[in-house]
Amino acid sequence: MAPEIIENVVKAYLGNDDSPDISNPIHSTEVAKAYGFDGPLVGGVTVWGWATETILEALGNSWLSNGWAEYSFRQPTFPGDILKVRATRDPDSPWESWIVDMVNQADVVSVTGKIGLGAAPWSSEFVRPVNMEPSVVNHKGNLSLETVETGLDWCAIQGEFTEEVLTEFTTTKQLTNNPLFVGGPTNDNPIAHPSWTAGWAEQLMRHNFDVPSSMHTRSRIQHHAVIPSGTNVIGGAHIVEAYERKAHHFVHFDVLLQDGLARDIAQLSHWTIFKIATSEERANVR
Repeated sequence: MAPEIIENVVKAYLGNDDSPDISNPIHSTEVAKAYGFDGPLVGGVTVWGWATETILEALGNSWLSNGWAEYSFRQPTFPGDILKVRATRDPDSPWESWIVDMVNQADVVSVTGKIGLGAAPWSSEFVRPVNMEPSVVNHKGNLSLETVETGLDWCAIQGEFTEEVLTEFTTTKQLTNNPLFVGGPTNDNPIAHPSWTAGWAEQLMRHNFDVPSSMHTRSRIQHHAVIPSGTNVIGGAHIVEAYERKAHHFVHFDVLLQDGLARDIAQLSHWTIFKIATSEERANVR
């Protein structure tokens, strides 16, 4: 049986080039400072991915195929931050869940969430997109509160989880030597890291819309199956709502990932700021 509290320590790093020319330049020094931040923001799915080893220690490898997580970002994480990843068994939960916190060197909680096995208590709330036929978006529009249409499916995309994709991801985005995700003498069929799965949400948003910069704020993920190397993955999305809060513009959408045989791989609910308020706009919010 796993102990009641599990702790690991991670030093934060930037999982992308520090350049304003990347797909989401809030993860670059130049653009992040223009919005009033101290430095480049580390991507949300990258940060949450650092909790994976702690989660597996708490719940075991079956979490990857039959487990869930929900988490929120309370404060930005910057390269060089020292994060304590702490999982605490929740004795009051009927789902035998664990609380997961990520606390930086200033003793500030950067990320907080819950994890568990089986179906999540909110799994029935997912909206399944009907449109799962991959298509090209020739003319991307801007995502805005004035033009966004809720209750609609977005255009789906597909991609193959190849050995090349695996190698690039585990040597740049999510540094790991876990044989589950990189292979080795004891595993000749590695699987996708859960951070790779979580990253599909932002990909789908940018496949459909021109979004200059965004900030991932919250997620729910239900895992249904692992993704072995060579799997063709199809992702569809359904927009739930868009709204303004503290001068930021948010969008909430649900994602379904399936393999080439239309078998469910994962479901996600994703909240992100698609129009980041400037420091002046944030200062004017009462």
